[in-house]
Amino acid sequence: MPLISVIMGVYNCKDKDLLRESIDSILDQSFGDFEFLICDDGSTDDTLQRLNEIASNDQRIKILSYSENRGLAGALNFCIENASGKFIARQDDDDISYPDRFKVELKYLQEHPEIEFVGCIADVYDNNGIWGEYTLPENPEKKHFLWNSPFLHPSVLIRKNAFEQAGCYKISWETRRAEDYDLFMRFYSNGIRGYNIQQKLYKYKIENGTQKYRKMKDRTQEAVVRAKGFKAMGYGIESIPYILKPIIIGLIPQSIFRKIRKQQF
Repeated sequence: MPLISVIMGVYNCKDKDLLRESIDSILDQSFGDFEFLICDDGSTDDTLQRLNEIASNDQRIKILSYSENRGLAGALNFCIENASGKFIARQDDDDISYPDRFKVELKYLQEHPEIEFVGCIADVYDNNGIWGEYTLPENPEKKHFLWNSPFLHPSVLIRKNAFEQAGCYKISWETRRAEDYDLFMRFYSNGIRGYNIQQKLYKYKIENGTQKYRKMKDRTQEAVVRAKGFKAMGYGIESIPYILKPIIIGLIPQSIFRKIRKQQF
């Protein structure tokens, strides 16, 4: 039985070379006691065929699939249902894990039993290379959830029993693009705490542009997730500006958005 179960959801992958590079970054980890569960989330192209070809070269990879598209939360839940490891590690199909990621993250959790999950800071890159860094608070508290999620979702390693205590990813209208924010707020509402290793163990893909790429529907969904999450965490009317934040960002001029983005990374 592997110690770590790595979970990834894939849907109609556009860049097959990057998918392979992302998968290889897991297979090349310095810590090797893991299984790699990849769920094809009802792709309508040749993604499943490509995944099966990759899996044929490494017995640690297990391909899961179904016919209908359920969204990332559904794909990850399906992976967790089939996972046998004591720890669950995330990975996105267009990101890169640096070689010692699992080794460092697992060591921290084994040495700190009071912490249920751990993430890290990261390099930010696009097709032109690394262009920024993703910084996060080392010891996130509830207040850190107000502006943004204080964890980089695909970089985390989570004790499986944390999912048993707080529940897995929530599948609903509002969590379609904010399943991670919802999960981490439910963790903290249930007394489950995390930590961010201040070492770059991950390379996270974000396009280095100035355009706001999220639709207003997605921003509205995030506002609902924020409202429910902040309420569960004990916040009152003081959280209203933060609930409305994603919608306000969608309405501000591009010049102001550019400055916010530059400050963020």
